[in-house]
Amino acid sequence: MTKLQIWSVLGVALAVWLMILLEPILMPFFVSMILAYLGDPVTDWLEARGLSRRLAVSVVFLLLGIVIVGGILILMPILGRQIVQLIEALPSMFNWMQVTILPELQSLTGIDFTADFDQLRNALMANWRETGSYAGAFLAKASRSGLAFAVWVGNLALIPVVTFYLLLDWDRIKGYLRDMLPRHIEPRVTSLTTECDEVLSAFLRGQLLVMLSLGVIYAVGLSVIGLHFGLLIGVMAGLASIVPYLGVIVGVVTAAVVAFFQFDTWLPLIGVLVVFGIGQIAESTVLQPLLLGDKIGLHPVAVIFAVLAGGQLFGFTGILLALPVAAVIMVLLRYVYNRYRGSQLYDRSRSGELSGNQSQEDGSA
Repeated sequence: MTKLQIWSVLGVALAVWLMILLEPILMPFFVSMILAYLGDPVTDWLEARGLSRRLAVSVVFLLLGIVIVGGILILMPILGRQIVQLIEALPSMFNWMQVTILPELQSLTGIDFTADFDQLRNALMANWRETGSYAGAFLAKASRSGLAFAVWVGNLALIPVVTFYLLLDWDRIKGYLRDMLPRHIEPRVTSLTTECDEVLSAFLRGQLLVMLSLGVIYAVGLSVIGLHFGLLIGVMAGLASIVPYLGVIVGVVTAAVVAFFQFDTWLPLIGVLVVFGIGQIAESTVLQPLLLGDKIGLHPVAVIFAVLAGGQLFGFTGILLALPVAAVIMVLLRYVYNRYRGSQLYDRSRSGELSGNQSQEDGSA
C-alpha cells in the first residue's frame, strides 16, 4: 500500500472511532445536515432569482419550520387519539377475531389455531403493557434527572441553529472540501461525488415526497370511506412505502382487518381496495416518473439492511446515516466494478490488445 492509502485507511478508522465515542451528541448535527441538504436546492433556486444567500436561507428556514411545526401541531394530536383508541379497541378486536375469523380458518384448513392465537394475543398485549410501562419509566427518569432532560431539550434546540448556519455556508463548505483534494484525484472524486448526489437527492428528496404523497392519499381516502384509524393506517402505509410494494401490502392488510371488524361485512373492502388502487396508479404514473425517475439504484433489500445495520451499530444516529452511507457505498462499488471489468484481472486478453495497440502506435510513429 502507498503512504496515501495507509493514511486514508487510518483517517477512516479514526473517523469511525470518533463517531462511536461522540454518538450521544451527534444526533442534532446529522439531523441538521439532512435538513440543510434537503433545503439547499431551494435556497440555490431563490438565490439565482436575485435574493441574497442569507435572505434565501431565511425564507427556506421559515418554510421548513412552518411545515414541521404545523405538521406536529395538526397531526400529532389526531394520531395520539387514534393510537389511544386502537389500544383500547385491541381486546375487543382479539375477541372478534377469535369468535369470527378463527372458526372460518378452522373450517377451511381443518387446523385448530386457538392455542397459537391465545399465545399471540397474550404476547401482543404484554408488549403493549410493557410499552406503556417503558414510557412511564422514561418520563419518570426524565423528571428525576433534570440534567439529562436539559441535555435532550438542548439537542433539540440545537437543530434549527445548526441547520441555519449549515444552509448558509453549504456551497462554501463544498468548495472548501473540493479545494482540499489533491489535484490529481479531484476530477475523479468530483465525478463520484456528483453521482452520489444524484442518488441521494433522488432517494431522500424524491422518495420522501413519494412517501408523503402516498400517506396523504391513503389517509384521506380511508377517512373518506369512514374507516376507523384511517390517518394512522395511512401514515403507517406511507412510511412503509420506503420499500416498494411494502406500504400497499401493509396498508391493505391492516385496513381490511379494521374494515371487516368495524362493518362486519366484506363490502367496505371494495372501498379499501379502491383507495390503495388510486394510490398505486398515482405512484406509477405520476409520482415515480416525476419525483424519482431512474436515478435511485438502491435495491429494496439494501435499503432494509442499511437501516437495520445503522440502527444496530449506532442507534438513531446510525439510522439517520444509513441511507446516505449506503448510497455512497453503492456508487463506490459500482465504480470499482467498472474498473474491474476493464482491467486485465477480469480479461487477460486486454493485455494483448493493449500491447498490440501500443506496438501499432510505435510503428506509425
